[in-house]
Amino acid sequence: MNKVFGRWIGHSLSARLLWLTVIVTLLVEVMILLPSLGHERSAWLMNRVTEAHLAALTVSTAPHGVVDLSTRNELLRLSGTEAIRLVQGGRSILVLPPRGTVRAEGSINLAHETLFGSVLRALDVQFGLAPRDVLVTAPSPLQPNVIVQIVVHNPVLARHLWHYADHTAALSLAIALLTGLVVYVALNRVLVLPMRRLTESITRFREDPEHAAPLAIRPADEFRDDEIAVAARELATMQTELRAALWRNARLAALGTAVAKISHDLRNILSTALLVADRLSGSADPAIRSGATTLVDAVERATDLVTHTLSFAREGPPPLVRAACPLAELVADVAAQTRLLHERLTIETNIPAEIMPSLDRTQMQRALLNLMRNAAEAGAGRLVISSGIDAGQVIIDIVDDGPGLPERAQANLFRPFTGSARSGGTGLGLAIARDLVRAHGGELTLVATSSRGTHFRISIPLDPG
Repeated sequence: MNKVFGRWIGHSLSARLLWLTVIVTLLVEVMILLPSLGHERSAWLMNRVTEAHLAALTVSTAPHGVVDLSTRNELLRLSGTEAIRLVQGGRSILVLPPRGTVRAEGSINLAHETLFGSVLRALDVQFGLAPRDVLVTAPSPLQPNVIVQIVVHNPVLARHLWHYADHTAALSLAIALLTGLVVYVALNRVLVLPMRRLTESITRFREDPEHAAPLAIRPADEFRDDEIAVAARELATMQTELRAALWRNARLAALGTAVAKISHDLRNILSTALLVADRLSGSADPAIRSGATTLVDAVERATDLVTHTLSFAREGPPPLVRAACPLAELVADVAAQTRLLHERLTIETNIPAEIMPSLDRTQMQRALLNLMRNAAEAGAGRLVISSGIDAGQVIIDIVDDGPGLPERAQANLFRPFTGSARSGGTGLGLAIARDLVRAHGGELTLVATSSRGTHFRISIPLDPG
């Protein structure tokens, strides 16, 4: 009960919607009230004019057009006026003098009065700013060729207008509350309840993203195209994809932990295998030497796989030790290492000597080595590395003449175990390279790829500040 009451008076969307509707409706009613006051004043005065003419007609039917004093006073009282005069053709045809001394301090001609003027005069009357007695002139609604002049007591009109305003205000408040409630019920069903489903789903998902069920899309929402239905569908899709990513990352983390635990023993096993392979490579038998060379390559690939897997499974970005580094020298060192592993690869560098960004030399060397080795292993025979500075960014372009990336590799670029361009690859090289570049505050992007080659670009801040 308290929760429901809190929604009505608190800061919830439901309460804000209800009170906003009430306030807007009241403002509209106030805007309508002012012209209504002017119209009510004009109607009240015209009623006094009509009743005054009727009273004057009563006098005209009396013998010799004269009535006694008590009858005159009663006619003035019933008509709600202090004095009455009928004018026809510019001359007075009938006069009912006032019951006492009456002095009209102002005059009004209803035939020439506008609605705006009537509103202003109604406010003056209500707040006591108008004269106490005023002479009102208007054509008679009973005889158009007759002008009726009456003296009206403004305090009586003020009481009438205040009563009308109180009645209208109470009615306006009731209409505002009823309208607010109806709008609230309608919009609560159309907007608030769907929004509440979204927020509750987000809250549950935040508390337990791995086990919370994604937002259930109701059949009625599947074919709607309004903003809330679209948001619900997108939220459900995002939650489903995020759960899958969390499960995948959890498996990768478990894999990294498992590999970390067995890496020492695995390295010992690989070291022993490499030692045996080296001894076999010294055999006099050519077949054995050939097999030993193949074995050495296989062991080295297995060692690289373990190293790359451990590097990728490490939590958080790699720690950086930044220093000003001659980029030309760094690229030359990486090119030399790559040539040792791939003798048939031609590497050309075009790095200005003055480019010296602040970076971790070891980590950037690993990133560049991964990119160059990927190009060589993909079948490239020529590799061109160039660099320049653009808008405070150091741009490094790595362009090869290989066969290009297949569609599957492009669709899963930078994703481990799915983004490899060659059979049996892991895709860890590109994923690790991008992580290392991003740790420097930069980005690794694929610029272009086709049957004529592939173009990767590294952009890092010249000075990280």
